[in-house]
Amino acid sequence: MISRLIDRVPRGTGHNILRSLSSATRISATYRFVGLFCIALVLVLVLSLAFDSHAVATPASGNVLSPLVISQVNQVKLSKDSTIRLLETVGLFVGGILFCVVLDRWFSNRSAHSGNTPLAEQARRLKQLKIGYPEGMTNLEVLRAQGLLESRLRPFGLIVTWTSFLSASALIEALSNGTIDFCGGGGTASIFSQAADHVFVRVAKEKYTAPKGQAILVPEDSPIQTVADLKGKKIAFDKGSSAHYVLVRALAKVGLEFSDIEPIYLTQPQALPLFRAGEVDAWVIWVPYTTTQVRSAYPGRSIADLESIFGDKASLEVPTYYYAIPELVRDYPDLLKVILEEVNEAGAWAKKQELEAAVRLAEQHEIDPSIVEILQRRSAERAIIPIDDQSLTALQHQANMFKDLDLIPERVNVKDGTYSLQTKQNWTY
Repeated sequence: MISRLIDRVPRGTGHNILRSLSSATRISATYRFVGLFCIALVLVLVLSLAFDSHAVATPASGNVLSPLVISQVNQVKLSKDSTIRLLETVGLFVGGILFCVVLDRWFSNRSAHSGNTPLAEQARRLKQLKIGYPEGMTNLEVLRAQGLLESRLRPFGLIVTWTSFLSASALIEALSNGTIDFCGGGGTASIFSQAADHVFVRVAKEKYTAPKGQAILVPEDSPIQTVADLKGKKIAFDKGSSAHYVLVRALAKVGLEFSDIEPIYLTQPQALPLFRAGEVDAWVIWVPYTTTQVRSAYPGRSIADLESIFGDKASLEVPTYYYAIPELVRDYPDLLKVILEEVNEAGAWAKKQELEAAVRLAEQHEIDPSIVEILQRRSAERAIIPIDDQSLTALQHQANMFKDLDLIPERVNVKDGTYSLQTKQNWTY
């Protein structure tokens, strides 16, 4: 089943992008530092010779000093001269370094504006960047609303287009058929997509998952009070989505099997009218249908959410990933780096707004101050991070569970470099 991927994407795609994003950046930075150091050293030597005009003063005529006194005076002057020369040398060296840094930045800016950078060349080749996003994915919605990516890539003539999708599964399928180049969505969907032989690469993940970002809802007047009461009930959710995984884990936590409920596979927009009409007993949903201001007009009450199901492991168990077509990873590494940087900037801005809102609520005693402390800590951290072994191990556990439930046809290896990019690159300048 993997043969089509092997034909389309050379093995080691992850290693190629690692060399492009990490090694190349590290090597070029090393060469530049060595160059700056050598230039500064030459400047120090030249300037030291130019300013080396200190000489031992000759005693005034008429004042006869003994040889001992003259020797002592010369020693004092030599000591003083040595200190002065040491300070001059240090000052000149630091000044030389600063001068070279400013000069390097000036040349870098000129090069960027001239359009001769690898980024400019890649942008001209791609011409159009197509991004897909699911409703309620904050980082991408902020990125789109503020036009951060457009502002950065517009000088190179690259057009950015945006398309919304109903689910992460639809997004990854769109990647596979070439409709979009980059997207974000739940990690669970990528397992089903990999099992379906879709073509994509996981390139990054969000650092934190909102603890109330997904929930199991029941109608307001439902007799169902706990997850254990779901036995034998009709439960609506999007097949192959993170809601699917959340439901399975919630049932297992109270000793129920997946076979103990009647699954109703529906997208969220399809499920909403049925839930309102009482045709399903429960609904597993994510933002914007969870208990947020956006969902305030929707019916239902929550009997479980990510926090109650997974505790502090929610971000690991129910991750949000970012995906790209293999060509973007392999042939446009500088452009991918810019995309991830701007996604991170959008996430940082969103976290700052969330913190400011929480501070206002805390001042009015409407939320627990501990929530503010958590948000303050997270506001100083990255919004998205590179994919690491720990996150892929957790995703592999999901994949194994779905195979054990016969929900995917065969076992998949999420650590396969064809599908997952592992890099230490932080995407920042």
